[in-house]
Amino acid sequence: MIKFKLLLLLLLLHVTQSFAQAILQPPLNIVNSYNKGTRAYNGKPGSKYWQNTADYNIKVNFEPNTRILTGTVDIDYINNSPDTLKELVFKLYPNFYKKGVMRNYKMDAADLSDGVQISKISINQQDQDLSRINIEGTNMMMDISPLLSKAKLHVTVNYSYTLNRTSHVRMGQIDSGSYFVAYFFPRITVYDDVDGWNRYPYLGSEEFYNDFCHFNAEITVPTNYTVWATGDLKNPNEVYADKFVKRIEQAGLADSVTNIITEADLASGNITAQNITNTWKFEANNVTDLVFATSNHYTWQASSLVVDSVSGRRTRVDAVFNPIHKDYYNVIGYARKTVEAMSFKFPKWPYPYAHETVVDGLDQMEYPMMVNDNPLEKFEDEVELTDHEIFHTMFPFYMGINETKYGWMDEGWATIGEWVISPLVDSRVTDVDGIAAYEFSAGKEEDQPIVTLTPQLSGISFLTNSYPKPGLGYLYVRDMLGEQLFTKALHYYIEQWHGKHPMPYDFFNCMNAGAGKNLNWFWKNWFMDNGFPDQAIAKVTHINKEYKVIIANVGIKAVPVDLTVSYKDGTTKLIHKDISCWENGNRNVVINFIAEKSIAKIVLGGIYDVDINKKDNVWEAK
Repeated sequence: MIKFKLLLLLLLLHVTQSFAQAILQPPLNIVNSYNKGTRAYNGKPGSKYWQNTADYNIKVNFEPNTRILTGTVDIDYINNSPDTLKELVFKLYPNFYKKGVMRNYKMDAADLSDGVQISKISINQQDQDLSRINIEGTNMMMDISPLLSKAKLHVTVNYSYTLNRTSHVRMGQIDSGSYFVAYFFPRITVYDDVDGWNRYPYLGSEEFYNDFCHFNAEITVPTNYTVWATGDLKNPNEVYADKFVKRIEQAGLADSVTNIITEADLASGNITAQNITNTWKFEANNVTDLVFATSNHYTWQASSLVVDSVSGRRTRVDAVFNPIHKDYYNVIGYARKTVEAMSFKFPKWPYPYAHETVVDGLDQMEYPMMVNDNPLEKFEDEVELTDHEIFHTMFPFYMGINETKYGWMDEGWATIGEWVISPLVDSRVTDVDGIAAYEFSAGKEEDQPIVTLTPQLSGISFLTNSYPKPGLGYLYVRDMLGEQLFTKALHYYIEQWHGKHPMPYDFFNCMNAGAGKNLNWFWKNWFMDNGFPDQAIAKVTHINKEYKVIIANVGIKAVPVDLTVSYKDGTTKLIHKDISCWENGNRNVVINFIAEKSIAKIVLGGIYDVDINKKDNVWEAK
């Protein structure tokens, strides 16, 4: 039997070597993409990188009283892969509510349905035998005549389903006259260079992975229902009375808030064209999805701002909401400040889309150019929710991340976005969401490395691996590089992969290349290894005013060092070392400083420095 001290010595030696000699070893399917030339070890898309795409023409009729949506989707699908495709795989996301379907959410029995009803499918104008279609949960598979590389086919699907009413998981009826309608059309799923077809079923917790496509949508609803959607409204003069068209135009040019639809307007009526039904036409290019919301009693506030100081391009920000939710009158300000902060502060990238609409819904979920946010009582929660969901615009929508497999590649970014931007929106807000959950679970059996695939996670590990752990990782590397170099590295990653499908090693390698530094020790320690964060004040000595503090890394995970020196007169001195102080695998860090006054105590740790045992983080002067 190896004695404990010898075992500990061997463990520490292994940790030291792993820090100093860190090598990122990708899984074999990622290595295969390097061998094929679709991805590269330098983080860039390979010389043979490809991705498939499609043009979607969607025509739907939504009947609010019955919640029945009936539609036709025409898809021109382009096979840019080098492979011959012998089947198509579709996503039928509303089948999440289908009776007997596997899901990891509790469902109200009233919402269980027969799922998406397919009445007709044709390929290249040839009707298909529906009995040969295989539907398994949210996946639909069908064999096709071989589709050669670089070839195109045309698919038409006629379908219908009933929108959910009570079990509001990201979509559904909000109230008696308001609806958020997402994932409402059959779409061909991603076929990529790593996994081929994306066959992961939608179970509720894991999110989405879709191709960048061009969308035209025609959405027909009864009179007096207004529609907001992803993309640009192409026919405002056909669906709105003239004065509302003018208000929309005004909002797109004004920094101030424009009240496009007020309570008085709702009382007067005649906001929309007074036809039995109206058809709202939207177009969106190079996005991964299209969703819409509709209501007959929502007010609408809007403002716009310059998001690109070079071109002068503006983004319009909308808040559409039930006027009984008084907290929502502040959302337009939070949303506008978020878009401004994203454009000029973090990630300091011009907001990429023409508008962003925050909808008063029953969930907390992001979509291209839209978010579905429930009303909240506390203003701090409203700020954090607004900026978190809008930050998702960059990750996963501008960067086409596979959220299903790698939830941390988008939720972690939205988490650091929340931490950084919330105080910029309102200086009273300090957000530490998720940190306590990670400190509670770190190092326990359920605590898995961040790079663990999201479908393999559950419970608290699903929460911590998606949100606080990667958020802390991004925060620590930002601190280590400094804001300027971090921004340069992050922009390099964005430049290489926006509009594409980056995987984890693309991100790691891009950040290394963009920063001009080998950060593998950090990626390995924080994102790939097991272990827990635990620092301690090991020893404090001083000769007169010259203090020497030894900080021990008791755990495996590296964390920045923050010391607060409290003087007896009530003042404090802050001492900070970024996470690179542990880069060489050392187990101790020495901090020397001069005490200007008589010390009362020294405390180790900042609000974002996770530590599972804080009892050894305080030294008190005797």
